[in-house]
Amino acid sequence: MIKQNTFLVYRLIVTVIVFGLATNCRKPESAIIFTEDVPISDCDGNTYKTVKIGNQIWMAENLRTTRYSNGDAIPQVASDTNWAKLTDGAYCWYNNDVVNKINFGALYNWFSVQDSRNIAPTGWHIPTDAEWTILETYLGGVSVAGGKMKSPAIWQSPNTGSDNSSGFSAFPGGYRNGVYGTYEQINIQTYWWSATEYDLIVLDVKSAWFRVVGYDYTAINRTTINERSGFSLRCIKDNN
Repeated sequence: MIKQNTFLVYRLIVTVIVFGLATNCRKPESAIIFTEDVPISDCDGNTYKTVKIGNQIWMAENLRTTRYSNGDAIPQVASDTNWAKLTDGAYCWYNNDVVNKINFGALYNWFSVQDSRNIAPTGWHIPTDAEWTILETYLGGVSVAGGKMKSPAIWQSPNTGSDNSSGFSAFPGGYRNGVYGTYEQINIQTYWWSATEYDLIVLDVKSAWFRVVGYDYTAINRTTINERSGFSLRCIKDNN
């Protein structure tokens, strides 16, 4: 009888410990991420995975369209010199190599973002600075959100804090310099435009707000830059 009671007590203790561990490891309801089952497509017929993060629904891939939503072509500009002189919308593939379309999407200047023909698929738009802030806050703040957004693949080591727990699946697509038109920082950093302009003029061109995530830190940083710069685009669903 003593042995039986001891065994029952032991089982009770083990059950309590296991239950406690399971409870502590469980994500709070506010942190649960739901992936959307239905992809969206752009004017070129490219399809994109989507992810719901909090109350926002985002593309889980960078935009790679070569046309505005009305069907008009977005000019592709390869020359570094010509890129640095642009005042209208344009796109390019990193290093002018279409192979980079697969993982990184296209790089666009900010003039393409503000174009009234709408670069985003119907029912979607380029996120404002405020909408980026909502995402960062939901993921725990700017100091840790970047790690939760980065894919474990492709990034240069050490890819600090990368776990992609948000499902955002960010790859390091680099950018195109708005002053010299040169390509820089592939596999090291990724940059996304916001739709929010900043009233600062540099070399006769205004600036706009953007976000950047890097290989050696967990933060997502916010600042402004020349609108001729070539950055990636993520779209967010309307009416979030």
